[in-house]
Amino acid sequence: MSNENDIVTNAEFLREAFATEQQCLVANLRSSARISHAGDRGEVNEQHFIDFLRKYLPNRYTVDKAIVMDSLGNVSHSIDVVVFDRQYTPTLLDNDKHRYVPAEAVYAIFECKPKIDKGYLEYAAEKANSVRRLARTSVDIHHAGGKFPAKKPGDIVAGILAIDVDWKDGFGEAFRAVHQNLPKGSMIDCGFAAAGASFDTFAGDGAYTYGPANNALAYFAFRLLWRLQSLATVPAVDWMAYADQLSHKPKGV
Repeated sequence: MSNENDIVTNAEFLREAFATEQQCLVANLRSSARISHAGDRGEVNEQHFIDFLRKYLPNRYTVDKAIVMDSLGNVSHSIDVVVFDRQYTPTLLDNDKHRYVPAEAVYAIFECKPKIDKGYLEYAAEKANSVRRLARTSVDIHHAGGKFPAKKPGDIVAGILAIDVDWKDGFGEAFRAVHQNLPKGSMIDCGFAAAGASFDTFAGDGAYTYGPANNALAYFAFRLLWRLQSLATVPAVDWMAYADQLSHKPKGV
């Protein structure tokens, strides 16, 4: 028969187990320092973060590197990590690891860097804006009993993933001064440093939530999952808008 001591022990076991997961991720990320070429090193660490998110997010979310495009032919910058729907929205022009994801399918995007500092945070913000400015369509959803009205596209979550935080006080006052100065459309909603720090603004009203150092990984993952749940399912894509774009002939043809 279980007792109060069992409950405490089990809770401690979970904290220690998730802390070990975080330590393993840090070790994998730091081991990439042996790779001399910066681009190759970055790709290896991107894959570590992709694997981490795939492990924690349900199968309804696909996680991969991609470029985001819209029905008008506009494209984003290359995005290190895109969390998107694949059940109702196919990827386009797949070629090995190079793929385009319709803007309507995107739930979240992340930039992967060796550390989080002012320059990298602002760079991640530019990447976020390149996705958020894209057009997203939405049409009625037909079902056996009739149809549901077109859903308004939800907010796209943007974050930054890294090994370390460069500020001496972590995600403290110096970080907040830079973060709060980011343009509205480029705002970074969350961040995770594998060395033991995480933040998010999911609570709204400008409030920051920080994860515990030893369990920053799991805390960040569960908070992200909660935020993705609140977005429900992506809107139904107006595929005719994409088809119409293809039917437009260039001038002089």
